[in-house]
Amino acid sequence: MSDRVTLKTNFEIASIDFTKQEGLIPAVIQDHATGQVLMLGFMNRESLELTLATGDVTFYSRSRQKLWRKGETSGHVLRASSLTLDCDQDTLLIQARPLGPTCHTGSVSCFADETESPFATLPKLWATIVERSERSEPTSSYTAKLLAEGVRRQAQKVGEEGVEVALAAVAEDDHALLGESADLLYHLLVLLRGRGLTLAQVCEVLTKRSR
Repeated sequence: MSDRVTLKTNFEIASIDFTKQEGLIPAVIQDHATGQVLMLGFMNRESLELTLATGDVTFYSRSRQKLWRKGETSGHVLRASSLTLDCDQDTLLIQARPLGPTCHTGSVSCFADETESPFATLPKLWATIVERSERSEPTSSYTAKLLAEGVRRQAQKVGEEGVEVALAAVAEDDHALLGESADLLYHLLVLLRGRGLTLAQVCEVLTKRSR
């Protein structure tokens, strides 16, 4: 488990009504970058306290009657960013960053359709960039090397790819435009990580602008 973290919450634990379901409350897990619902689990007071203390989403298994940290065997943990209590004070909405597929079937979501949304690629890519940034060996991948080279190099690559996107658009070369756009998005995500910012923060700005 990680060190103690500070999560966004709108409640005090004492205000939660654990009595309706014999000491448990449902917790809906949502991808903090895309808004996609990933899974539903149950928490008791102890599992909630562990989640708040570590940042790793921890549930109470009703079948095994024990605590379980999501991803404790697969490594596909859920890193919580915010917890919101509903109006009846008996259900939690947890926004989290999934490190790998959430469902035991290998799907991004336990509610996933057979045809996954193409927009699911971005949070997957972001998770990969974050994982690469935490590696100690910068030559292990292009992403790790680019992150090790610093923000100036990352910004340079974004500028280069931006020009390539513009040139492809002017040339009306749709194939090139799609490819260069993909390169631009990738390098922009690397730059955000290099600056210590997140894809979720960009989405928050877009959400505010759309109101």
